[in-house]
Amino acid sequence: MAPAKKLKIWKPTRWSRWFLLFLVLAIGGFVLTISHTSPCPAATRADGPGTMQAIHYRCYGPPSVLQLESASKPQPEDDMLLIKVHAAAVNPLDWHFMRGEPYLLRTKSGIGAPDDPRIGMDFSGTVEAVGKSVKSFKPGDQVFGGTQGAFAEYTSVRQGDAIALKPAGVSHAQAAAIPIAASTALQALRDQGHLKAGEKVLVNGASGGVGTYAVQIAKAMGAEVTGVCSTRNVSLVASLGADRVLDYTSVDFTAGDARYDLIVDTVGNRNLRDLEKVLAPGGIAVIVGGPGRDPWLGPLNVPIKIFAYRAFTEREFKFFVAGLNPQDLHYLAGLMESGRMKSVIDQRFPLAKVPEAVAYVEAGHARGKVVIDVDPTSASAAP
Repeated sequence: MAPAKKLKIWKPTRWSRWFLLFLVLAIGGFVLTISHTSPCPAATRADGPGTMQAIHYRCYGPPSVLQLESASKPQPEDDMLLIKVHAAAVNPLDWHFMRGEPYLLRTKSGIGAPDDPRIGMDFSGTVEAVGKSVKSFKPGDQVFGGTQGAFAEYTSVRQGDAIALKPAGVSHAQAAAIPIAASTALQALRDQGHLKAGEKVLVNGASGGVGTYAVQIAKAMGAEVTGVCSTRNVSLVASLGADRVLDYTSVDFTAGDARYDLIVDTVGNRNLRDLEKVLAPGGIAVIVGGPGRDPWLGPLNVPIKIFAYRAFTEREFKFFVAGLNPQDLHYLAGLMESGRMKSVIDQRFPLAKVPEAVAYVEAGHARGKVVIDVDPTSASAAP
């Protein structure tokens, strides 16, 4: 009988010990650095005729870090437009940047404190001036779109970026609500879900910012739409054109016999296995939101779960973050102008009340969109 082979046990060398120590210290240093929050500095103030009122944040934290400041008006470059903002809209993205969470976001926005104090993305307003290279727009044009620094009396945007002519007959408040939420809904349905006319779509969170647009866009694309929402929002979702509305307080949509070709989940609060139960063969579930408030991962825990679950299912699960582009804004403007889509506006706040508006959205109970009336005299009126 051959003698048994001795089990070789790995013994760390001197250099491997040093490497492991270096690795632990490097990871610890990264954790401490990226999670560090610097104290708030004093607000700055600009004086003179070329100034404006703007909401800035100079440190990470709760809504109280959002301060109304006097700042210099943007000076557009040759290929940029100067926009007088009439209305802006609040998105979950705003409070994520405000808090610097998840912490990985700080690798983009700034370690310790934001590199750029401007905040807000969605806007609608009037072109006040254009650079010498701008050919597609002229002063006086009514436009809407997305650019950093929308919570201000003026902002600037580069020609060719996310900007389009505001649809005729639509107020600035209605137009300002469109960019991020409606683009997310459109891209979830069209690009991620590959929706076709006649297919069955379920929208979980149908009364929220993305959900209200998803219901309407899916109907415009010829789908049969089921919306899931709370009791108080059933009539609202039905008024948006949903063929069927389920009150999640009394009906579990994952327990029924219905099967859907596409699920657009704007809440991210359901188990992936439960979603799989109601997906038709070849169906797709697109998750565009998550409930996670963990400062390290936040909504990023959703794609991690999807990656782990893919080995156990034949259904397709997707998570994505929408990108703004002028082509989609033109398409959405057409839906608004034709009356096939409208913005559901829950509450409106003046510019000075942006901290309260962001806190309201962060709480997660907004029906549709929350709008900032930067210029109250023109935000509600269509030209």
